[in-house]
Amino acid sequence: MKRWVVVLAGGVGSRFWPLSTSVRPKQLLPLVSDEPMLLDQLKRVRPLASPARTLVLTNADLVPAITRLKGAPPKKNIIAEPKPAGTAAALAWAAQVIKQRDGAEATMVSVHADWAIGNATGFRETLLAAAIAAEKHQALVTVGVVPTRPDPGLGYIEPGTHASPGVRRVRRFIEKPTSDKAAELRASGALWNSGIFAWRVGDFLDELKAHSPEVGPALAKHGKSLSGFFGAVKHIAVDHAVLERSKKVLVVPAEFGWDDVGTWGALRRVRPHDLKGNTAHGEVHVQDSGQNVVHAEGAKVALYGVNDLVVVVRDGVTLVTTVDKSADLKKLVESLPPKWRDLK
Repeated sequence: MKRWVVVLAGGVGSRFWPLSTSVRPKQLLPLVSDEPMLLDQLKRVRPLASPARTLVLTNADLVPAITRLKGAPPKKNIIAEPKPAGTAAALAWAAQVIKQRDGAEATMVSVHADWAIGNATGFRETLLAAAIAAEKHQALVTVGVVPTRPDPGLGYIEPGTHASPGVRRVRRFIEKPTSDKAAELRASGALWNSGIFAWRVGDFLDELKAHSPEVGPALAKHGKSLSGFFGAVKHIAVDHAVLERSKKVLVVPAEFGWDDVGTWGALRRVRPHDLKGNTAHGEVHVQDSGQNVVHAEGAKVALYGVNDLVVVVRDGVTLVTTVDKSADLKKLVESLPPKWRDLK
């Protein structure tokens, strides 16, 4: 089978300020392991597709840094988006590129660069199962992760009837719910909307043309011009543009230790921690404290008698907030003076 992997690696990750900035974004940082998150993901998907059949979509400013990563795909496979336009535009362009190079029946599996994965083997097995389901049913397939907590910061999928063993039809997508609703959804068997997709590129482009006026006409008119396409497309997520409108959407439920690592607080779930739940990077000493996240670069940090804090030190800048408020860090970043916000 002609199978490709598409890795979405755009964005800044402002909720990881001051470590993550526009020139040193989240996906290029070693937040979970000793390697950049993008490199971790490229290594995980390597058994599914060779570098020649791996595309990375990113910001133009990041292409040189990504090209230098050991194990990165060829430079022609690192696609610089002229501007952020949402996942629908990114995946549409990727599908168009794959169709031009390998035909409409080639299958693409798309993932994001900035995830923590607990079980790499289970992750790959799930991606393969999704690809096989997409090929068998000629459908658009998403992966729904079995929730481990009622998280209101994630979208959910309600699975419907079985399409084949291990594959369900999608009843509906649910936007980020309230905490109470998230608990109800989890109890009822709803799945986290992981953002993992698989489809034959021809099937996806057909559904895009049929259901997305935001993206379809721009691709039809500018299918050979990257700048023309991104100049004409409207910003929209692929869920809204296609998946919520199409009748050809299936879901593969799975469990493999998935975490989107969206905030500093999330690192408590994916980094090693001590007996009191503190996770630390760098020279850190903790006494009579618990459930803290500390990241120290070029400085020493000592905590005494405090709980549920996030403390980040980098290049003379210190961030102190709570684990709960770290989810709202974008508000702080937007209020900062440019010389603070745009650290090198």
